[in-house]
Amino acid sequence: MTFNPLRERGIPLDEQVRTWRELAVMPVDPDESDPYTRCRIITMNGIETEAIFFSHHMARHCPDLEMRQQLARVRYIEAQQQKAVNWLLPGLASVLETTITYEQVAVDLTAWVARMEPDPYLKQAYQFGVLEDFDHLYRYANLYEMIEHRKAEKIVDGLTEVMPGRPTYLQHRNPVDNVRQNYDKDATAPISKLHALTIMSAEQQTMNFYMNVGPLYMEPIARQLYQEIGMVEEEHVTHYESLVDPGETWWEMLLNHEYNECYLYHSFMETESDPRIKAIWELHLNMELEHLRLAAEAFKRHDGRDPEQVLAPALPAPVTFEPNKAYVRELLATQIDYTTIGTGYVQEAHERFEAMQRAVLDDEKAASEVIISENAMKSGHEYRLETEGPHPVPSLRMNRPT
Repeated sequence: MTFNPLRERGIPLDEQVRTWRELAVMPVDPDESDPYTRCRIITMNGIETEAIFFSHHMARHCPDLEMRQQLARVRYIEAQQQKAVNWLLPGLASVLETTITYEQVAVDLTAWVARMEPDPYLKQAYQFGVLEDFDHLYRYANLYEMIEHRKAEKIVDGLTEVMPGRPTYLQHRNPVDNVRQNYDKDATAPISKLHALTIMSAEQQTMNFYMNVGPLYMEPIARQLYQEIGMVEEEHVTHYESLVDPGETWWEMLLNHEYNECYLYHSFMETESDPRIKAIWELHLNMELEHLRLAAEAFKRHDGRDPEQVLAPALPAPVTFEPNKAYVRELLATQIDYTTIGTGYVQEAHERFEAMQRAVLDDEKAASEVIISENAMKSGHEYRLETEGPHPVPSLRMNRPT
């Protein structure tokens, strides 16, 4: 049965405020919970964080006092939702363990979106990015083994492979080459708008996370690795946010944000394996239905259009966390040597790329490379989790002792 959130009624806004007791959610068990439950938690934290940031920015540009008050009321609820969601993460997990889950989110969410995206240009943008996050997972997994003496397979549970992607040191590009061509808001499919918002929000959350946790480490190599990958995440936010049509009005952007929240909460309610967490997704969906109703009314009043002119008539197929091993391996085999130039892609280095490499690396070995060699010396090997056979790129296969 199709689900059209524009036709559903949610919890009235006046009834959505929760007490501190209600917000004191029990975190998931890091040893027993489904890794994809943790991925869904991190994804929704990113979505709620983006909703809060966007609402603040809109309020700063909105001359209508009544609308600013409405934004503040909804934003307070979004902030409570964000706390409830993010506080589901287990306090027992280290920052590095949470980091590895962040990168598992980036790999499997972006790969799924790339598989489902109907627009070839947007699909390529997601395919390009996923190979970089895949490499970040590999670098952090080696850092994890080296400084915490544990293996990432306990976290990713064999659902996501851990091996080299596009090398991180080759991800440092001239900023102008991180800006993509935006979709046309009047021509693109509604699902494409949702995909762009989702991946932008997830990458923005990762950028913010690394900004804050990187300097908390004492080990120099850990600080350096977070700094290097944190800069790449800034590139990724530029990459994905530039896909969104800047010609969308504030009211249209608000409508898209609220619809996307309904889409994702509904998706995760449909696919969640933990009944307790599923109930939270359902509660938040019923809150978001009211937020969407209010955004739709504002859109009709200020934009003079019907929301169904720009939104899907029913929610698309649920966003699903699932293994994407074969898909990622195919991309590794065919696109690992891509870089960007202007709003396009090439398979060879160009002058602007090489100049940026010299400026950033200054003939020094990047932290992302150092961590692999240092862990190999300390642990006796580099860390990988290759569940589907040798690396699809022969030059990146690990030499194993016979």
